[in-house]
Amino acid sequence: MLQLTETALTSALGEIDARAAVTFLGADRIEVLRFADRERGLVRYATLGMSASPMTDPTASVADPQRGPRAELVLTLHAGHPATDQVLRPLAVLAAAPQVEGLVVTSDACLDLGEPLWPGAPFQAVLVAEPGGLVPDLALPPWGYHPAGGWGRDPVRFYPLLPMTPAETAWQRARGPQALREAWLAHGTDLRAPDRVAVPLSG
Repeated sequence: MLQLTETALTSALGEIDARAAVTFLGADRIEVLRFADRERGLVRYATLGMSASPMTDPTASVADPQRGPRAELVLTLHAGHPATDQVLRPLAVLAAAPQVEGLVVTSDACLDLGEPLWPGAPFQAVLVAEPGGLVPDLALPPWGYHPAGGWGRDPVRFYPLLPMTPAETAWQRARGPQALREAWLAHGTDLRAPDRVAVPLSG
């Protein structure tokens, strides 16, 4: 299945520029793929392996090994910053959270590392954006036997990540993610800038 996921990523983002693998105790191996969009001056980092298992609500009595939401994460930044390639392990940490912590990643979720996304980064957390825009959802083949052709599985959804400064993180927790998005929009915030400052916040 991960081969299908990788194909979906390369179809949308182009050729893989580099890749790294990270393994955590109690979790499957997570890879982070790097895509260089030289025409636009962007670099994209995408996880691969988070979708190997469906995310399960930690309050569920039984975990279904086949059915449930599946996700991968995508971070887009302007290229050229010397330290951003060190985001690979922090991204893998976020991608392993569903297995390690029982987290179900959805749009508008705040994922907080508690440390910079890369050395010197002004961001310690990300806001999870709506999937489907950059990389379309990946429909998965059915599993098991069923007279109608097998049981369906949720598609893999590719969630963009929007870095937040500590002030933005605290503000969106108090006011909600929509208020933060409106503040970003009102000030023309470049969310791909690796060294941007916090958007002016009020209220």
